[in-house]
Amino acid sequence: MAVHTLSMTVATHNKDLLYGLNDKPGVPQSIAAAVQHVLASFVGIITPTLVIGFALGLQSEIPYLISMALFVSGISTFIQVKTFGPIGCGLIAVQGTSFAFLGSILAAGGIAKARGGGPDDIIALIIGVCFFGAFVEIFLSQFIGRLRRILTPLVTGIVITTIGLSLIKLAMTDMAGGFGSDDFGSPVNLALSGGVLIIIIAMSASNNAWLRLSAIIIGMLVGCIAAWFTIGLSFEHLTGLPAVAVPQPFKYGFAFDWGAFIPIAIIYLLTTLETSGDLTANSLFCQLPVSGPEHRKRLEGGILADGVNSLIAATLNTFPNTTFGQNNAVIQMTGVASRWVGYYVAGLLVLLGLFPIIGGLVQAMPKPVLGGATLIMFGTIAAAGIRIIASETMDRRKMLITATSFGLSLGLMMVPEVLNQAPTLIQNIFGSTVSTAGLTAIIMVLLIPENSISEADQ
Repeated sequence: MAVHTLSMTVATHNKDLLYGLNDKPGVPQSIAAAVQHVLASFVGIITPTLVIGFALGLQSEIPYLISMALFVSGISTFIQVKTFGPIGCGLIAVQGTSFAFLGSILAAGGIAKARGGGPDDIIALIIGVCFFGAFVEIFLSQFIGRLRRILTPLVTGIVITTIGLSLIKLAMTDMAGGFGSDDFGSPVNLALSGGVLIIIIAMSASNNAWLRLSAIIIGMLVGCIAAWFTIGLSFEHLTGLPAVAVPQPFKYGFAFDWGAFIPIAIIYLLTTLETSGDLTANSLFCQLPVSGPEHRKRLEGGILADGVNSLIAATLNTFPNTTFGQNNAVIQMTGVASRWVGYYVAGLLVLLGLFPIIGGLVQAMPKPVLGGATLIMFGTIAAAGIRIIASETMDRRKMLITATSFGLSLGLMMVPEVLNQAPTLIQNIFGSTVSTAGLTAIIMVLLIPENSISEADQ
């Protein structure tokens, strides 16, 4: 989520496009627009991989994993823009790893780690469950209308809010210096992370659209500069990196576990609707119809591409890809909606992914700097979910669903020992805060009919 915007709430769009969907800008204009798309999406593409790598002790693999995240993002973006038969939406739909998968991926990695697995075992299990989970989205792409009857805005809001809340602990830990660090909670660490947070907030509150768009990346850069003069930055790990990252299918192997798979499958279910919203917003900004057969075909193709791209991502050792919402803002601000620019975006991302030194440099970012940035990212995810819930008219049925879903999911997050005597499969499924919230909400929506509560009860 990447951080994904709630694009379905977009009420207006850019009425004065400089270049429409099928226009072909010149090379300088295309490169300039493409760079802006890449800058808007870059942090969203690499940060989930960085968080997963640090949290699961995969530091030695981070440069390669980041390279593959960028490389696959470029390939996936090209597929969305170009379209191949029914696959792809034909819009500038930048692809990248979604923050929505973070909690479930960390839970899957934790399962492998608890069994004594090393980095290869951890990545192999994550890749395996993400690979098979992609078929969930491929299948669901053909049933968008029916799916919306189950994944209501209430369910979506509950799950998105839970995703954000479950990740905030991780961000706070990084702000203090990272789990197990010798200087955990030191004034320097807190000052660094707080400074990054303040810069991002200040820039995000600016009236300048470009400052808002680049707030996170600038906040991180300033934080790294400050860290250079305080706690120092280490680049020793760069010396052993290869000049070029060669994509190797299933480099770390392939494994599967049902307990790890079910939470991942639930997130694929959720991102199906999320992609639908992002593509609808993209269509608005491109001045295309957002209803009727043409729009439905575009949604089906885009969501199908999401699933196919996630298969490619797993095959090339990175995490599920989904459509980003950040580049919708770039289209709106620049007035450039040409799919030709999408080819340049894809090319730049592939080029960036071929050089492991980029991932190595990102890995050098101190934990407090990363924590200061991810805290606001994860908080934004939670706030987005709350906004969806708040848009609903909350009758007694919806209140009951919301209260139970939050109660069980957050309760198990706070007191995980409750499941100590449960079967391993149950522990793995409900050990994920997100899967607990999602399953509870979906089951209650199905079991409690809407007409079960009379107007007098509301």
